[in-house]
Amino acid sequence: MSPGPLTHTYRPQTFSTVVGQKQVRTILSRAAAENQVAPAYLFSGTRGVGKTTVARILAKAINCEQGPASEPCNQCRHCREITQGTGVDVVEIDGASHTGVDHVRKLKEDVGYAPLSCRYKVIIIDEAHMLSKAAFNALLKTLEEPPPQAIFIMATTEPHRFPATIISRCQHHIFQRLRQEELTDHLRRVLENEAIEMDAEAVRLIARKGAGSVRDAMSLLAQVLALGQRRLESAHVREVLGLAGQETLLSLFEALRDQDCIAINTVLRSVLDQGLDLAFFLRELTATWRNLFLLKQSGEGALSLLDLPQEEAREWLQWAEAFSASHIHACWQMTLEGQRRVLTSVEPALALELLLLNLAFMQDLVPLGQPGSGSSGPAPGSAGGTSGRRASGAAPAGSQTAAPQKPQSPVQSAAESSEEKTWEGFVRYCQQAVEGEAAKLPGLNHVQGEIDGGCLRIQCQSRVQAERFAVTEKKNLLHDLACQYFETDMELEVHQPKESAPPDRNTLKKEVLEHPAIQEALSAFQAQLVEVRPKSGR
Repeated sequence: MSPGPLTHTYRPQTFSTVVGQKQVRTILSRAAAENQVAPAYLFSGTRGVGKTTVARILAKAINCEQGPASEPCNQCRHCREITQGTGVDVVEIDGASHTGVDHVRKLKEDVGYAPLSCRYKVIIIDEAHMLSKAAFNALLKTLEEPPPQAIFIMATTEPHRFPATIISRCQHHIFQRLRQEELTDHLRRVLENEAIEMDAEAVRLIARKGAGSVRDAMSLLAQVLALGQRRLESAHVREVLGLAGQETLLSLFEALRDQDCIAINTVLRSVLDQGLDLAFFLRELTATWRNLFLLKQSGEGALSLLDLPQEEAREWLQWAEAFSASHIHACWQMTLEGQRRVLTSVEPALALELLLLNLAFMQDLVPLGQPGSGSSGPAPGSAGGTSGRRASGAAPAGSQTAAPQKPQSPVQSAAESSEEKTWEGFVRYCQQAVEGEAAKLPGLNHVQGEIDGGCLRIQCQSRVQAERFAVTEKKNLLHDLACQYFETDMELEVHQPKESAPPDRNTLKKEVLEHPAIQEALSAFQAQLVEVRPKSGR
């Protein structure tokens, strides 16, 4: 391997070698070539995407002895000094340790003097959002009347903390997270340069774990290579970084499909006992639900949208048939929203177990959001494809999983002329009519309907629900389905929730405890109801 940390060895020294950020690179390179640089720049974006690196390259390009040029030569005295951090006219400041107004005042005095050897004085302020309000105010005057040969470059991960007066005086460039393929290609080039053989899956794993950050991905790569391996293999990457494998996810989805509590606990124990990264595990689980939803909706046409090998992607294509579209969508949303709760919980293992059990018993737990409190809860609809609950545990992580069975349709036809026309029948009819396109009528089973002659009134439980069904496209779709189901021209009305005083907590708790679904859930999980809070109908 090359001497020194990988992040230092492979830090870009020209605009052309920066990974990603094509638009930003093009604008700044042209500005340097034409000597048309702005007096102040604001570079914002997540960590490790090249903000400080690009700032240094810009400083070299405008001060290069062969320039100003679109690219620094990296050979002249000015370029070498800036690269080494010894250039007297290019100053890097850590905003976190220079938050006070006195630091900024001294900086204002310094920039008032002409550069000692370069064309421009360049002040790079990293983590600039850490400056105090007084420091920003002191800096504002300098940005309003900038010295002719001074350039400020402020880098931040939190642009929302900047005063609008500062932002308005800067040329603001937003640095994007790198796409998965960009980061994978970069890591592959580094490994090829280091003459290290690699598995394609191993490189993809590190790129996924890097989450769009070049610096994070390079640090992870260095961590894996620290043991002196001459070949990068996926199994080794998972072991060093604590990442769950494909077999763990397959075992989990088999347990979720079968509503098998013992198997779910077995997978969870495996994840915890191996010391796997819970944050990455949850990200992978969320991505899997997303992949299943795309596959459920678009079939083989969605295979190209998955960042997976073809063999893996086709295996998940089969698994997409094990759940209904509404169930997959609800689980995707619940997992996405549950990540922070699990990772910030004082009992993350228990929080993760609760999340997994909620995913498995989604269809049984949906009624919990309906009694008394007026909350709308998630809208998974019918979770078709479950094959009953097993008494014995599923195979632990690493075992072979059975091929999923294609579920039967959860609803029978509701349009038979002999069936009594009810609101519940209409909901089932709608679910069947938009099967595979459940997003068209989300949450229909969480509103109340009333048939009054030739009028169908929908009473929503929240303002958000009412606005959703009042959208012209959805309202027209509901009207057409109502006319088909009731076999007559129906008028459709969507009503917002009625304003009423919330029940007191004792009354609400008693009402909730009497609900059959609550009683079943308390019995199934051997739990007790601690507290009931009225929820706003917003």
